[in-house]
Amino acid sequence: MRSTQIREMFTDFFTSRGHQPVPSSPLIPDDPTLLLANAGMNQFKPYFLGETSPPFPRATSIQKCARTSDIDNVGRTNRHATFFEMMGNFSFGDYFKEDAIAFAWELLTQGYGLEKDKLWITVFEDDDEAEHLWRRIGVPASRIQRLGMEDNYWSMGVPGPCGPCSEVNYDRGPAFGKEGGPAIDGERYVEIWNLVFMQFQRGEGDKKGNLPILGELANKSIDTGLGLDRLAAILQDAQNVCTTDLLLPTFHAVQDLAGRACPSEGEEKVSFQVVTEHARSIAFLIADGVLPAKDGRGYILRRLMRRAIRHARLLGIDGSVLPAATASVITNLGSVWPELTAQATLIEQVVTAEEESFTRTLAQGTRLLDAAISRTQSGGSAALPGETAFELADTYGFPLELTVEAARGAGLTVDEDRFAALLDEQKKRAKTGGRAKTAEALKKMDTYRELAARLPRTEFLGYEHLIAETTVTGLISGGTVVTTAGEGTEVELVLDRSPFYAEAGGQIGDTGTLTTSDGTRVRITDTRYGLEGFRVHSARVLEGELSTGAGGEAAVDGNRRKGLMRSHSATHILHAVVRATLGDHASQQGSLVEPDRLRFDFAHFAALTPDQLSQIEQAVNGHILDDPGVRAWYADRAEAEAAGAIALFGEKYGDTVRIVDIGDFSRELCGGTHVAHGSQVGAFRLLSESSIGSSLRRVEALTGHGTLGHTNTERRLLNEVAGLLGARPADAPDALRKRLDALATAQAELGRMRAAELRSRAAQLADKGRQVSGGQVVAEKVTGITPDELRQLAADTVGRIHSGPAIVVLALEHADKALLVAAVSPDLLSHGVQAVQVISRAAKAVGGGGGGTGALASAGGRLPEHLDQAIALAAEDATTLLNDR
Repeated sequence: MRSTQIREMFTDFFTSRGHQPVPSSPLIPDDPTLLLANAGMNQFKPYFLGETSPPFPRATSIQKCARTSDIDNVGRTNRHATFFEMMGNFSFGDYFKEDAIAFAWELLTQGYGLEKDKLWITVFEDDDEAEHLWRRIGVPASRIQRLGMEDNYWSMGVPGPCGPCSEVNYDRGPAFGKEGGPAIDGERYVEIWNLVFMQFQRGEGDKKGNLPILGELANKSIDTGLGLDRLAAILQDAQNVCTTDLLLPTFHAVQDLAGRACPSEGEEKVSFQVVTEHARSIAFLIADGVLPAKDGRGYILRRLMRRAIRHARLLGIDGSVLPAATASVITNLGSVWPELTAQATLIEQVVTAEEESFTRTLAQGTRLLDAAISRTQSGGSAALPGETAFELADTYGFPLELTVEAARGAGLTVDEDRFAALLDEQKKRAKTGGRAKTAEALKKMDTYRELAARLPRTEFLGYEHLIAETTVTGLISGGTVVTTAGEGTEVELVLDRSPFYAEAGGQIGDTGTLTTSDGTRVRITDTRYGLEGFRVHSARVLEGELSTGAGGEAAVDGNRRKGLMRSHSATHILHAVVRATLGDHASQQGSLVEPDRLRFDFAHFAALTPDQLSQIEQAVNGHILDDPGVRAWYADRAEAEAAGAIALFGEKYGDTVRIVDIGDFSRELCGGTHVAHGSQVGAFRLLSESSIGSSLRRVEALTGHGTLGHTNTERRLLNEVAGLLGARPADAPDALRKRLDALATAQAELGRMRAAELRSRAAQLADKGRQVSGGQVVAEKVTGITPDELRQLAADTVGRIHSGPAIVVLALEHADKALLVAAVSPDLLSHGVQAVQVISRAAKAVGGGGGGTGALASAGGRLPEHLDQAIALAAEDATTLLNDR
């Protein structure tokens, strides 16, 4: 049974049983506590937590998931993967254990045709009900095992729903491992389906982090996950996930690049599977908007790419591997996941650039490692320091495994214990900071949930109205729900009706005022979503006392909103123009929409040329001048996609979506506010273009009054420069060029005159030489020259003394510091006399030190008042050196 049939059978089975099919959410989740979507239930989390009401009682989905907790097991087991498709069925307070178990058993045995006597079940150690249901359905007690909290209990790790789970496992036979069931061997008895029974409510944790069970949920729910890779391996009798039809074409591509087949065991087998499996993860992550970075989800992607590249090198693949490997993923899975095909160009560009970069990193790391090995051997140590290995890994991205391998080749070991300790310290620092932020965010979320559980959602009126009558339904102060807030208090408030747009889609939140019927005045400073669909207004009470239940008038800052609308519409136009100019791969990766100003991030592999920037700016302004109509309309997601509407990375959309059309050239899913006609955007001006990461560019631009203000500033500056030059503004560039040419000529002439003056001073100083028995000594304090000129003057002076060996010492007071320079003639240098010997004692006299080798040395100190003493000491030492020669 091919994977396409497996997917279709799963969806058809649950759809026919009243489940609403829901498309997979992107790998970038709409959840601040998650870097990547790692489970099928992620997009349904608000329903399970009671943050919002589900639009259907039961659902089914095939969710893209990325999970790197088992990354080191990839290739070493038959079942682990960093990317997988999780097929799931969900009940939101509808059916519970009995139906969930019955559905799973029916689909596995009758739908997919798995042998009943090869299915083993695990249940939570205290879950008698689940075991009873499995036995009633026909599973003998001998194939049901009870496991503890770590294996068979599920929670979010925070207060909220939790409960036991039951796993269905398939016995792949003696060739895969030992007998004894899933409690003994997870390779042989591979887990394929996990049924989570959300049965209980967990409360706040104690100081040790224990979360107490508060009781049973009023609405018990179901969350299940059936792994497509693992089921496909069983149904296709594949040895491991890399040899199913999901990955086999990529597996073959990697073997072609290596020029040989994958062995049946050993480290080479691991490398073949790592490159294969990671290529799929890489392609899906980039397709969903993740780009390489130093931290966050971008770091996860970079780690996968570098790990794949390293294993490719271990296989002897010296050329590029990721472009071909990811291309095979796109060809194989693009029909099921069209985002792969849509982003094929971007995927190729990102992996190519990252592989070239990491290849240079490996070369640089190898040079640094070779030097470190030489130092270690020279020092007589048998172990490369853990600090060295950690610096190579942390700073240069050089893998520990390569460091160990290279050290072993040089007869050394690596202090891996110290490396592990340093890595652990780094993780703890990151975790501590992350925990603090997470705890603060969770506390705030709990407060929002408290209000959201009893308040209706705010009715948004801001598309049509900037002023609306409203009622305060909720107040938060200091993170706590309150009923009143006095003058001067910072609060968060919830309204039953609001014209304020909440920050989303790059557009920042509205500001404005709330005036209640009793005269209380409130300044709204920001508007955002506390939870999905739950709008929160940040505010300050300016006058009076604000209470829940108070009615009044909410008014958006109109001019500010107009500026936001101009910038948001301009962002859509810019997006369309960038894609038309650079290619469809140059899709939006992020934006910031502010009043009359915008920032736009997009995927592209190279800096834009001045001609491209000019072309983009002109095209945007051309569209604006054409005055296209701007229309917002609603449709279901499938209709919107069929109509060619662009969905942005990282954005979450419901079943019904809002589409914004600008003319016939831009159509995007968008909940933001926009102008009514393109010309209302006003003039558009690009300010800058820069890199913000691998294959990620950023432009900043102005619109409307922002452009006019910038233009006025430039015009004022041009008029000011023209006035200083005594020219008309149009003639200012030519006039400035002439002035600069004249200045350069004057500076060159001045330089020649200065050089002649210094030569004259050198001749005068040479004439002041004092004859001693071994040669001549010049020791003088000078003024009116720079530190650089001091060195030149000393060298010129010693060169003008032709009557035998000579030593010159010159001193200068500059910027409240003492400077000394010594120069010796070439014949003294050939006899071993160094210029630094002349000023060593003198440097100490001025409170400093000196340096230099050969014929010229310099010194400096913070005691210029001792310069005369220093000159005398230098003259004395010069005389001694000449006499002792």
